[in-house]
Amino acid sequence: MKYLHTMVRVSDLDASLEFYCEQLGLEELRRKDFEGGRFTLVFLAAPGDPDAQVELTWNWDPEDYEGGRNFGHLAYAVDDIYAKCQHLADAGVTINRPPRDGHMAFVRSPDGISIELLQKGDPLPPAEPWASMPNQGSW
Repeated sequence: MKYLHTMVRVSDLDASLEFYCEQLGLEELRRKDFEGGRFTLVFLAAPGDPDAQVELTWNWDPEDYEGGRNFGHLAYAVDDIYAKCQHLADAGVTINRPPRDGHMAFVRSPDGISIELLQKGDPLPPAEPWASMPNQGSW
């Protein structure tokens, strides 16, 4: 398992970049606009430490972030997403967003923190029971 990033939703991208980059000293690594989803992702890291990233998610349509909604998730790359999800399910963890695509899944910690699991490398071929498993709750 490898730590990938922590996602934080921001309401003002310019003010957030001013804080994280100009004040805190992080560097922008990459940015991507998603026209269809109406959001922008900006990945930041401390100088010389590109492996520990913060993902700023800016939704273009204004939204109030209550109850921790501005904190998105922790993300980890795993060697075998199906094996990891099975291990978690066997331990009683609810798979909120199953890895139907062989690439991505979401679970929650006991405190309700959303954890994203991403398959290292290329996605695995779709496989049951994951391919037809519905979402449960939110992530």
